[in-house]
Amino acid sequence: MIEIRVSGLTDVGLARKHNEDCFEIDRDRHLFVVADGMGGHSHGEVASRIAVDTIREFVQRDSSESSSASEAGGRLATHGGRLREAVRTAHDQVLRAIVHDGSLQGMGTTVVGLLVNDRTAALAHVGDSRAYRLRDDQWQLLTEDHTWVHEQVLAGYLSAEQARHHPLKNVVTRALGSEKEVLVDLQELEIEPGDLYLICSDGLTTMLSDREIAAIVRDGSSLDETCRTLIRTANERGGLDNITVILVAFDEVEAEPVELPSGS
Repeated sequence: MIEIRVSGLTDVGLARKHNEDCFEIDRDRHLFVVADGMGGHSHGEVASRIAVDTIREFVQRDSSESSSASEAGGRLATHGGRLREAVRTAHDQVLRAIVHDGSLQGMGTTVVGLLVNDRTAALAHVGDSRAYRLRDDQWQLLTEDHTWVHEQVLAGYLSAEQARHHPLKNVVTRALGSEKEVLVDLQELEIEPGDLYLICSDGLTTMLSDREIAAIVRDGSSLDETCRTLIRTANERGGLDNITVILVAFDEVEAEPVELPSGS
């Protein structure tokens, strides 16, 4: 059987006065979410909190209502479908908040979420918060940034190195609350024993390269210490944004033997 270990941490960084990041660790339902709010002042914090709370409440409610999949006409019949619908619902809630309070106009949030069921991990994301996986010592970026700069890289107009230092690298092309509809990228991944997943806001990836992040994750420290090291190192490089990280590890453990009643 698979055992899940998890640790998460957020930090305001060195350049911002407010932390507009928000994260969720729901150990009971194996839900892990990072949201990076945008909009300035406290507005980004409002958007990211709405997103995280809505996704958590949707998954909790869906888990407790056995008839939800059939009532939704099959949309929630798959594991990934539940997470995608949770993110879409979060988008709708951010839009409703803006309509209700005009002072929130312009706020939005990125989101990346992992929902685990047995040996399947559903991964959903919108924006430039990222997910990585360490498997058999191979470090892999699982998500694609929804940013203007990344689109230029895909089109061949910018190199990856140029994109990393481009002044518009943080301009996102998708976010919860930015458009009437939201397109959610979704993957369903098979979990293998020994897998280690990192989900994070761009406050980490702006300060550290993928290679540097991988080196810290590989060093064998506890999950708690690795989270602290990632954030401390990002701050040592300047800490220009809020930094949020969640590490999720999957370990194979032997099932407890079942004792049969005597005489059976």
